[in-house]
Amino acid sequence: MFRTALRNVLAHKARLLMTVLAVTLGVAFVSGTLVFTDTLKKSLSSQSAKSYDGVAVSVTSYGQTRGDDGQKEGEPGISQATLGKVSQVAGVASVTGRATGFAGVGDENGKLIGQGWSNKGSNFAPGKDGKDPRTSFTQGAGPTRADEIALDKDSAAAGNYKVGDKVRVATTGPVKEYTLSGVFATEDGAVKAGGSLVLFTTPVAQELYVKPGFYDELTVAAKAGTSADALLTDIKPLLAKNAHAQTGAALAEKQAKDIQQGLGGMSNMLLAFAGISLFVGVFLIYNTFTMLVSQRTKELALLRAVGADRGQVMRSVLSEAFVIGLISATIGLVTGIGLAIGMRSAMNAFDAKLPGGDLVIAPSTFVSALVIGIVVTVVAALLPAWRTGRIAPVAAMGSAHLPASAKSLVVRNVIGCVIGAIGFGLVFLGVSQGADGRWTIAGGAFFLIIGLIVLLPLLSRPVIGALRPLLEKAFGVPGKLAAQNAVRNPRRTAVTAASLAIGLTLVTSLSVLGITMGKAIDRMSTDKITADYRVALSDGVGGGGLNKSVTDTLAKAPGIKEVSPVTENSVKIKGDFQPVSGVNPATIGNMLNVEVTAGSLSSLGKGELAVSDKEAKKRNLSVGSSLDVQYDDGQKATVKVGALYKGVDDLVSTFLADNKVMASHADEQYTRWVYVNTEGGASKAAQQKVIDALGKNPAITVATQQDMRDEMGAMINIALNIMYGLLGMALIISVLGVVNTLAMSVFERTQEIGMLRAIGLDRSRVKNMIRLEAVVISLFGAILGVGIGVFLAWAIGSTLSKTIPEYALVLPWDRIGIFLLLAGVVGVLAAMWPARSAARLNMLTAIKTE
Repeated sequence: MFRTALRNVLAHKARLLMTVLAVTLGVAFVSGTLVFTDTLKKSLSSQSAKSYDGVAVSVTSYGQTRGDDGQKEGEPGISQATLGKVSQVAGVASVTGRATGFAGVGDENGKLIGQGWSNKGSNFAPGKDGKDPRTSFTQGAGPTRADEIALDKDSAAAGNYKVGDKVRVATTGPVKEYTLSGVFATEDGAVKAGGSLVLFTTPVAQELYVKPGFYDELTVAAKAGTSADALLTDIKPLLAKNAHAQTGAALAEKQAKDIQQGLGGMSNMLLAFAGISLFVGVFLIYNTFTMLVSQRTKELALLRAVGADRGQVMRSVLSEAFVIGLISATIGLVTGIGLAIGMRSAMNAFDAKLPGGDLVIAPSTFVSALVIGIVVTVVAALLPAWRTGRIAPVAAMGSAHLPASAKSLVVRNVIGCVIGAIGFGLVFLGVSQGADGRWTIAGGAFFLIIGLIVLLPLLSRPVIGALRPLLEKAFGVPGKLAAQNAVRNPRRTAVTAASLAIGLTLVTSLSVLGITMGKAIDRMSTDKITADYRVALSDGVGGGGLNKSVTDTLAKAPGIKEVSPVTENSVKIKGDFQPVSGVNPATIGNMLNVEVTAGSLSSLGKGELAVSDKEAKKRNLSVGSSLDVQYDDGQKATVKVGALYKGVDDLVSTFLADNKVMASHADEQYTRWVYVNTEGGASKAAQQKVIDALGKNPAITVATQQDMRDEMGAMINIALNIMYGLLGMALIISVLGVVNTLAMSVFERTQEIGMLRAIGLDRSRVKNMIRLEAVVISLFGAILGVGIGVFLAWAIGSTLSKTIPEYALVLPWDRIGIFLLLAGVVGVLAAMWPARSAARLNMLTAIKTE
């Protein structure tokens, strides 16, 4: 029987090709993702370990903390005295203090070199030999004066800087100019990841990032024969409570784990593509084996008649599936390795530097690829194989096909209706639950999609029947025949259309949601932000917010009318920390459209608080009410509520206070944004004045209102692009499925096509009939997918309407039209080969075919 299975696979190579392609695609994404992420993990982990070569113990300071009374405790970092104590520990060869934070340099066009999150500034810390252990200078030397810096060689090359050049260095405040004293090579992980490293003198770095005389990290090298664990034990008692020590090996291991977690999101996204591909491919495999079994009824019956029992016939079909799965998995694995190599090259091409290293193909990747390919194929073939075992030899010998019984379709429709009803019920229940009902809606969506798949044969007749008059009117006899052929075998049509229906359900729901949310955010930013410009750190730039000097510099700059920084602070109310936005009471009303419902924002200048309506209702507050608060410095006060306002989501907190009041209780404030109005209003010249006032700092963005809207919608666009990628995957599988279905259909209807040719249907109209049949099947799946997608988008959107005040459902008719057009194109492309084959049939030979 196994030899029979192999013979059948070889005999039906062309028909099984689409199945092989579908499984290969899914396995390629799985294996490619595993190889790429394993390679990346090993490269980054090796790079991380390399950067800690020679580090026996690392000590990190958490800075000052606040006690229960609000008073600061501990030192701002690791003091010089502590460094001296550590250096006296037996077995210590050297101790290097580091003060580290954000610093970046711009290229010739003023654009930030490197990735913002990995651009670092630190201190040049030479040892007794005059060398810093983490650098190897290729030009010049380390900085010795406050106005000098050294720069890593990749950043120097990107900016075309040479020793002696003036370099503008960006921090979280206005740009400062330094002289380049040297260029160095380094194994620093941030630089290897595409960032930059700027080295200052130690006093300058301490002033920028910690406090004079303090470091935020110590690296300890051990003498030969001294264990890192022993040093760690001796060093820990010398440290303050706000410092943490660990061995270099432990730190490298922790960073490796962090890298693995960081890559998890990308890995999951790529595996989601693979999952969609495999899930949709299941329908194609099922359809293929169903049709193959149907066409080989006589052959299978003959096997039964000569002694093969039901189990042997069933195992024969499953053996075919096993062989196809093995072949597909092997091809998919090889393709996946090529995909991983391509992804690596693509990331390097987009300036996302990756450490070098060999390609990692783990044994688990081989096993995963083979298991996934074989299991998916065999599972999809189970039901067709089970049906072969139920064929009665005598009955089967008298029929070339295995039509579904009316009873089986009735049972299927009942089950589908029950599942669909559960889905609808859960969705409406989730809608009634509001913001807490999203998971309920997700569960309902799952049952709804399953119910849709089960009910597709039932739905095919009315949906395609509605299209039939249009096809008949537009295309005549070929259109009429195409509509009739599409519903001749409802099961086959349903399975073929399922892949497209599933893909378009996901894509349509997220497209409607994304575009609706984008419009809401656009209205919110247009209505709520009235300032000409918003000054903020560029994406990815760390550093704890804008430096206070930004506000001071802009306030004094020519051409600038008014500024209002928005700082993030906190106060304790009834034992809980509450967020407070610090603003300029005199100007905030000209920057943000804060709708005051009671009182006045001018009361903030008197030291009073403004409270959002929702928070006031929750705490039973009104204008004139008093609140007992405790500030960051521990001071307590009773503060009056001077105003109530409608919440401005994502722009300010639930409490507003005067920046001066909050600054008087904090050593430093986190300045998130600075809003700016210029004399004469917004214009390119006015924007340039703001940029020039900040020294053309590449780490700071001066955003117009349109820039703000674009930024707010960026994440939505990324999510939509990912979903369009999933749609592309579904379309590819759908093309394969429609090709397969039509090819099988043409084979089954060979005699019928010959008769149609004999009575006058010419070749061009035969082609049109096959093409239109493909288009009808594709549009059937697309229409149902779009309909369910819009319904789910409405349901999820109803839970967002209360949290996003401007939310109102928007149907993107243009994109829905594009989705339906793409479905039609899928049908036309898929029909090319089957239509050509049908048109080339010899009518006399076809008529004689059994």
